[in-house]
Amino acid sequence: MVARAPRKKMYRSMQGRMIDIEKLRAANEAVQAVGNMNVNAKGDVLGAGGKVITKKETVMRKYYEQPKGMVSDTPTKNKPTAAPKTEPVKQTVQKMASKPAPKKTVAPKSKAESTAKKGIDAALDGLE
Repeated sequence: MVARAPRKKMYRSMQGRMIDIEKLRAANEAVQAVGNMNVNAKGDVLGAGGKVITKKETVMRKYYEQPKGMVSDTPTKNKPTAAPKTEPVKQTVQKMASKPAPKKTVAPKSKAESTAKKGIDAALDGLE
């Protein structure tokens, strides 16, 4: 048995034209991809002017070297965060104590309301 060469994937367009997707991808590898990720169609990270900053192979190697579920040691942002301003506890307690909680009252249901049919039972009541 003789091994055959792998066949190219050819697709038929809506207009009936035959398109080789692999050839189309290879021809447009350097074109910047649409979106906000700043990458080209190949997957390389692009900088200002469309210059390649990091190759796709480097990005993928770095991704697979880092164990899953672990955070890297270097922070992504070096900006210090300001502590939120809070009031002292004593003042907060005094403010809460000065306002009494509103009392909730529930009116008792009358017998007519409790026995009245609602929803689908009321709709089906007149049908026979």
